[in-house]
Amino acid sequence: MEDSRSSKWNPVDYAKNSDAQLKWARSLTKNLNLAEYQSILDVGCGDGKITADFAVTVPQSRIVGVDSSPEMIAYAAEKYPNRHYPNLTFACVDARSLDFNQEFDLIFSNATLHWVNEHQAFLQGAHKALKEQGRLIISCGGKGNAAEVLATFAELTARDLWQPYFADFNNPYFFYGLEDYQIWLQQAGFRVKRLELVPKDMTHQGQAGLAGWIRTTWMPFSKYVPEMQRDDFIAQFVELYLAKNTLDAQGLSHVSMVRLEVDAVQQ
Repeated sequence: MEDSRSSKWNPVDYAKNSDAQLKWARSLTKNLNLAEYQSILDVGCGDGKITADFAVTVPQSRIVGVDSSPEMIAYAAEKYPNRHYPNLTFACVDARSLDFNQEFDLIFSNATLHWVNEHQAFLQGAHKALKEQGRLIISCGGKGNAAEVLATFAELTARDLWQPYFADFNNPYFFYGLEDYQIWLQQAGFRVKRLELVPKDMTHQGQAGLAGWIRTTWMPFSKYVPEMQRDDFIAQFVELYLAKNTLDAQGLSHVSMVRLEVDAVQQ
């Protein structure tokens, strides 16, 4: 019998709730002249939305998207097929096991590395994958990220109804600070141009928007609950969170995020 906690990513559901990721990705690259980069690697490409955006923006460049989820890669390859995006390819590759040798001018990773427990392995692989003086752009959850969300989960999972399912729960998120990353980047051979923790206000449309984000981005929590009870678990989370963080006048929910942003050069 399959463990109920072995839930896989649902790419269709994720794609419906990943507009914020695309918005943040564009904000990261708005000051870059992407045409300067003949080859771009998107690490943790997920549903492929951001990777395809690169492919359209710089049609003359080689664009590669990698993700550790076979479901995400299958979805991305079908959604953005090579016949329509001839400069775009996808592959199932773990961020900790990049196996490229001086192939890329730019490596980009957005909203991914907070899932990865061995950032040093990723940085070493990224350094090897970049051409000389290649550029590394990262944005992921940083120290202090989503504190109110985590506090709400802690309160919810302590309730009698849910606590038994979380007896052996391990937080799967890794939110690092500047001190660790400064050391790791230098050890991997990067010159740091910018390293910053950036506060962000994430918004979602009402209760449904917040629930969709929790169902997808925070799936490692909900997957511990039996499938037939997950909707109730998410609904209780939304009720508990909004009791302390009410919707604004436009009906938007707000989540305080902290992004670790990196701009570094291979040397």
